[in-house]
Amino acid sequence: MTTACPTTPDRGAVSSPQLDSPAKSATSGSGRTPAVIRLLVLATFVVILNETIMINAIPRLMDAMRITEQTAQWLSTAFMLTMASVIPITGWFLQRVSTRSAYTTAMGLFLLGTALAAVAPTFEVLLGARIVQASGTAVMMPLLMTTLMQVVPEADRGRVMGNVTLAISVAPAMGPAISGVILNFGSWRLLFAVVLPIAGLITWGGLRQLKNVGEPEFSTIDWFSVVTAAAGFGGLVYGLSRFEGGDIRVAAAIVVAGLVTIAVFVFRQLSLQKRGTPLMDLRTLRRRTYTVALILMAVAFMSMLGSMILLPLYLQNVRGLNPLETGLLVMPGGLAMGLLGPTVGRLFDNYGGRVLVIPGAIGIMLALVGFTQVTMTMPYWQLLGLHALLMVSLAATFTPVFTLGLGAVPPHLYSHGSSILSTLQQVAAAIGTALVITVMSARADTLKAEGVTEALANLGGMRLAFIIGAILSVGVVIAALLLPARADNAGEH
Repeated sequence: MTTACPTTPDRGAVSSPQLDSPAKSATSGSGRTPAVIRLLVLATFVVILNETIMINAIPRLMDAMRITEQTAQWLSTAFMLTMASVIPITGWFLQRVSTRSAYTTAMGLFLLGTALAAVAPTFEVLLGARIVQASGTAVMMPLLMTTLMQVVPEADRGRVMGNVTLAISVAPAMGPAISGVILNFGSWRLLFAVVLPIAGLITWGGLRQLKNVGEPEFSTIDWFSVVTAAAGFGGLVYGLSRFEGGDIRVAAAIVVAGLVTIAVFVFRQLSLQKRGTPLMDLRTLRRRTYTVALILMAVAFMSMLGSMILLPLYLQNVRGLNPLETGLLVMPGGLAMGLLGPTVGRLFDNYGGRVLVIPGAIGIMLALVGFTQVTMTMPYWQLLGLHALLMVSLAATFTPVFTLGLGAVPPHLYSHGSSILSTLQQVAAAIGTALVITVMSARADTLKAEGVTEALANLGGMRLAFIIGAILSVGVVIAALLLPARADNAGEH
């Protein structure tokens, strides 16, 4: 998809003659969120909720399908791998198809995967169903971000991006708690059976009301780029996931192979850019504000994902809470992050990004420093407060960073900017996960070898991992200081 405003299309692209509705109609009624964005946010909420809804079902799956925990974890690993492999292609895909076609593809794949998962007779079929679901999810996020940048006037982007933040932050926070409640009424299949009709209604409503935005461009696809993107980013995420309980040397070798393949992919894109047909257009990185926003987002995601993994492990393995209790304890922070999204967006529209991002970055650092002091008896209200501080600080950071970063990109590159942003999120999440798990396990093993009890050894490992997160958060503060208040070059081509 191209922008709603007049742009110069890439060379070799031919505009589609058919449109359901001109993009400018989507922006009518300044001060209100366009209907197309509301529909996409609702669909995105459901597909993101699905990512975390399986967390509490792992023990049930192990019993029902007689599989090990390592095998069951492939449901999460395969989801991440698919996202990392498919998202790099979405920049090209979203330019080539209409809004309705992209929406139909994303939700169609998600519905197919959900239906297949609900009736999966074996683990292999369930794993395949999760991969199909992930393929739809991989299209939905870049579609939402790209469409938002096209139809929302710059003066309203912060407010609308805040509403998007509400959906994409509340959904993962609610996932574990919702699944804990549903599992009290039936088997793990009930999780998919509940999501399926809801997603079906949203898809039906979306197709009835959704209008096309912008004009699709028809260009050839470079299959070598597709293969190297999937192998490179997928291999990198898989290698990072192998650090948890696997052979570190094998994991490191897979990571190196993934990085080498990504380098080949990058050189290929630089070559294709001269002909105007790259799969992922890296010219977005020439924009300083966009590049700084990417760095800040990546480091913040690494810190955030590390804490989101460590805190449940601490609460369950050290403090003895069950998954539902854990989900309920971390839910307030997630809800606070989401509910503050619209307010943060309005503040951004009025005052710019720095007044939000800099305090937010400092808040992230203070929260992670606080988590380094966890003990066997730290009061739950302190844990809840630290988690809430982290989530609120992330809310103050992510909405302005996404808006500033994408706003600095030329309109005809919005889909590529969204694709790169979403790809880096997946890679940063995998790096953050691998880093904290590796550090935690290594430190815990060392303490056990010194004769420390298992509980205290695990606690020591978690504290060291939180220290790593706190050190990373210093990079978030530095990047925040480099961001401008506004994306002054937003309209440049």
